[in-house]
Amino acid sequence: MLAIDAGNSKTDVALVGTDGRVLGSARGGGFQPPVVGAERAVAELAPLVAAVLSALPDGGRGPVRHVSACLANADLPVEEQLLTELLQARGWGRTVTVANDTFALLRAGLGDRGEPVGVAVVCGAGINCVGLAPGGRTARFPAIGRLSGDWGGGGFLAEEALWWAARAADGRGEPTALARALPEYFGLPDMDALIEALHLARIRPGRRHELAPVLFRVAAAGDPVARAVVHRQAEEVVTLAGTALARLGLLDTPVPVVLGGGVLTARHPLLEDRIRELLAERAPRAELRLVAAPPVLGAALLALDRLAAPESAHRALRAHYTG
Repeated sequence: MLAIDAGNSKTDVALVGTDGRVLGSARGGGFQPPVVGAERAVAELAPLVAAVLSALPDGGRGPVRHVSACLANADLPVEEQLLTELLQARGWGRTVTVANDTFALLRAGLGDRGEPVGVAVVCGAGINCVGLAPGGRTARFPAIGRLSGDWGGGGFLAEEALWWAARAADGRGEPTALARALPEYFGLPDMDALIEALHLARIRPGRRHELAPVLFRVAAAGDPVARAVVHRQAEEVVTLAGTALARLGLLDTPVPVVLGGGVLTARHPLLEDRIRELLAERAPRAELRLVAAPPVLGAALLALDRLAAPESAHRALRAHYTG
């Protein structure tokens, strides 16, 4: 089987036997069809797939049994359909399933016995949430940015920190240590210099996300503005989870709420403690689970599920990724 977890910032591909053994793996850059187009995004997976298929006795010339692809930016049914068709055309597997990459996180955080039920919130470069109820009912969100009502994720938090810092520096907003900490991170004297460097691309736009950890550091030191932004992120995580649980009729049911993504797995105490506090208020029977294992584990588990592999295969696969 071929398991693909393609996120906004990185892609993992694994070749997995039906017994759960990982036979090969490769890592590449982010998967961004909205930026480069769906065809090119899928084409950029090809070198990674070729690298792992080379571990097969025939060198990967024939298709594997199944391709389980959990992809960022597969947010709408029409996008899932297009990406499924493009992957099928590649001939990598006899069958192909495509799901949003948040489903990989959810599957990685659930057990391997019984019907999978739970909610997952990923907060990495962006933010998204999915839920799964008995019978296969799902709760999903478009998750295409502010257009669909999203708030948060590492990239968003960095922009929010810059906004507050800029307004503090020129007097339009509340004072905040972010106005010093953000330019200092890039070795610059003040916000004017940082704004100029970002605007003229002297600092690559892709480096803006590096400012999210600075925001958390300033918040941890007690800065009121930074703390308010972190608390807002916690509110959004719990709002997503609570809304998904409510839509599925699971608010009063003991189900897992799985958290993942770089912002959450960094385990910032201020953020994590607030999430736990809010979730206990709104869904007291929910069980919070933080998943630090690579989400490709979830994509591979979904493949094992599809092929009705034995539980021993699931255990072997989990052991590979979690030790």
